[in-house]
Amino acid sequence: MSAEALTAAMEKLLKLHKSLYELAVKKTDIIKTGDMDALNQMLKDEQAHIAAISRLDQEREKAANSIAPMLESPTVSDCLTILMQPDRLKLEAITEELAELVNELKEQNFLNQQLVHQSLQFVNVSMNLLRPQPENMNYGPPARKKSEKMNPGIFNSKV
Repeated sequence: MSAEALTAAMEKLLKLHKSLYELAVKKTDIIKTGDMDALNQMLKDEQAHIAAISRLDQEREKAANSIAPMLESPTVSDCLTILMQPDRLKLEAITEELAELVNELKEQNFLNQQLVHQSLQFVNVSMNLLRPQPENMNYGPPARKKSEKMNPGIFNSKV
């Protein structure tokens, strides 16, 4: 039964990661178009997926602990060495597919991160163009205007 529970948890993890990958691909298009409302909704959807993945990962840990109770925190790889042939083959296939999908998801998220970074750079450049630049930022006493030097004021104390 433990092998079936571990396989079921891994299948659910694979399904959720596929859905998360599809969201990451959609997010790329949303970032390109600059639709902030859709991006906020996408982030909420991703957070829900991540919470579900976290819960499933806890289920996977429980199933792995029931398969290999002699180990402190057994991994799926540890369980693969213990399981019999039919269960092991199915679990190996799911594990490999999940590992490939996680790598693709990392690449897609890196692309999204680069797109967001470039968008922020563009916004900063645009803001700098619109914002007035200070004339001269020198340290020292303020420069006097020529009119102040020539006309000391109404009252001349030297006279």
